[in-house]
Amino acid sequence: MTSGTEEVKGEEAVSINYIAKLSEFADKHISFVRTSKFCSALEIPVEFIEKNVKLRGRVNNITEKGLEVEHIPIHLPLISALHRKTPSHGDLLIRLAGVEPTADGRLWLKEKLKPSQMIWFRLIRREHSALDCLILINQGGLFSVCLNEELLNLGLGRTAPIEGLHYSSKLYWKLHKRLLQAEMKAQKKGRGIWKESTYWDFFVSDSFKRFAVVQQLKKFFAWIKLQIQK
Repeated sequence: MTSGTEEVKGEEAVSINYIAKLSEFADKHISFVRTSKFCSALEIPVEFIEKNVKLRGRVNNITEKGLEVEHIPIHLPLISALHRKTPSHGDLLIRLAGVEPTADGRLWLKEKLKPSQMIWFRLIRREHSALDCLILINQGGLFSVCLNEELLNLGLGRTAPIEGLHYSSKLYWKLHKRLLQAEMKAQKKGRGIWKESTYWDFFVSDSFKRFAVVQQLKKFFAWIKLQIQK
């Protein structure tokens, strides 16, 4: 008959074996576990970029270069306990893939993204210390908004080449189509940079100033010509 002590040892062995297998699974499937905190774009594994993994983070600042985001890893209590925790600090520099925001677009982002706003960002490309991503924010429940599309939809930016994805991939054409449709929608509705210019816009624009200078020069040369003829 098996003693109580032997039963406990047997249970401990099974538990240790289970944890070991779970840890091995986590190491082999790091793309799905994502428990490590990244404080620099260079720390993110190439596998993450290639598989366009989606991560989450907290927005700390918005600059002309992009969004400064603190990566918030997904914590699985059992797996996280297996790894030694060390303090880590630093923000990721994230840019909107396929979009060139205007100055108004950056202001809109600052209004849209509140301090410490949580976002999801899907990795598209890494360029030196910056990451080109699709940025998603939750609007409640299962509904989320892609800021890349929304910015173009409001006419607060222009489409740009989607670097990092092969042109023959399904994801490339899917994103390219969505971003172009958002930009065309803004053009049709005359939003943002696609708004039709009014006479007042023309009056205060550089074009009008150049036009005014040309008119003054024409008057001056006409006066010179008149003086010569006299």
